[in-house]
Amino acid sequence: MTLQVWIAVVIGVAATIEDLAHRQISNWICGAALVAGLALHVVSEGWRGGFTALLGAVTGFGVFLIFYLLGGMGGGDVKLMAGFGALLGVNRLLEAALWTAACGGIFAALAIGFSALRGLWHRSPKIAGGSRSAVPEKRRLQSIPYAPAIAAGVLLSLIPKV
Repeated sequence: MTLQVWIAVVIGVAATIEDLAHRQISNWICGAALVAGLALHVVSEGWRGGFTALLGAVTGFGVFLIFYLLGGMGGGDVKLMAGFGALLGVNRLLEAALWTAACGGIFAALAIGFSALRGLWHRSPKIAGGSRSAVPEKRRLQSIPYAPAIAAGVLLSLIPKV
C-alpha cells in the first residue's frame, strides 16, 4: 500500500468512528488530512503538487458546500472532503465524490430499510401481553452519519484500475 492509501485509511477510520460515536467530525481530523495531503504532494511533485493539493481541497470544499447550504450535510463532512481533496488532488477527488455519492445512497437505503424493519418490530403484537406499541416520533431516523460514505468513496477511488 502506498503512503497516500495509508493516510486515507487512518483519516477515514478516525472520521468514521467519531461520526458514528458523536455525530460530528473534529477539526483535527480534517486538518490532519489537509496537512498530510499538502505535504505528500509537495514532497512527491514539488510546488506543482502543492497546487494540485490546494485545488483538490478547494474543489472538495466547494462541491460539498452546496449540500451543506441546502441542509443535507454537516459542516464536518464538508471539511473532511476538503481534507481528502488535498490528499487526492483534484483529478482523483471528482471520482471519489462520485463513489461517495453512491456509497451514501447505499448507506441511506440500508438505514431506511433498517428503520422500517425496526418500526415493524415495534408495531407487531407482543407475545405475552398482545399489546401494540408505535415507535415514538423522537426515535425515528433523522439523518445518517456521512463520514463512512466519504471514507468508502475515497478508498474506492484509490483502488488501482485494471
